[in-house]
Amino acid sequence: MTLKILLLLLVVASSGCSLVGNKPYTPEVKAVEVVTITKPAAIYHPPLPNRINTRPVEWRVLTPAIMDEYLTDLKEGNAPTNVYYGVSPAGYENLSINMAEIKRYIRQALSIITYYKELDEEQDASKEEVNNKEKEE
Repeated sequence: MTLKILLLLLVVASSGCSLVGNKPYTPEVKAVEVVTITKPAAIYHPPLPNRINTRPVEWRVLTPAIMDEYLTDLKEGNAPTNVYYGVSPAGYENLSINMAEIKRYIRQALSIITYYKELDEEQDASKEEVNNKEKEE
C-alpha cells in the first residue's frame, strides 16, 4: 500500500501542472514585415587623363644643296654630327593621316566618356529627386 501511494505521488510530481489543464505559455507573435530597398552601387567616374604636353620638334628640310653644304662642313669639322631621318612626301602624307586618325579616335572616345558621365549624373539627380519626394511624404 505504501508503495502504491509512493508511486502515485511520484507520477503526480513528475507530471507537474499538466493535470490542472492550463495552457502552456506562448509569447505573442507579430508578423514580420520585410521591406526590400534596392539601391544601385555608386558609379565611379574616373577623372579624365591629363592633357598631352608635347615637346618641340625641330624640322629641317634637306635639299641636295643643303646636304652638299652640310657634307662639306662635316669634312672640314665645322658641322655637328647629327642624325637625319628622311621621309618621302608620300610617307609624310601617311604620317599626317595617321596623326589625324589618332586625333579623331581620341575625340570620339572623349565624347563617349562625356556622354555616359552626363547620363549617370542625370540618373543620380533624378534618383535624388525621388528620394526627396519620398522623405517629404
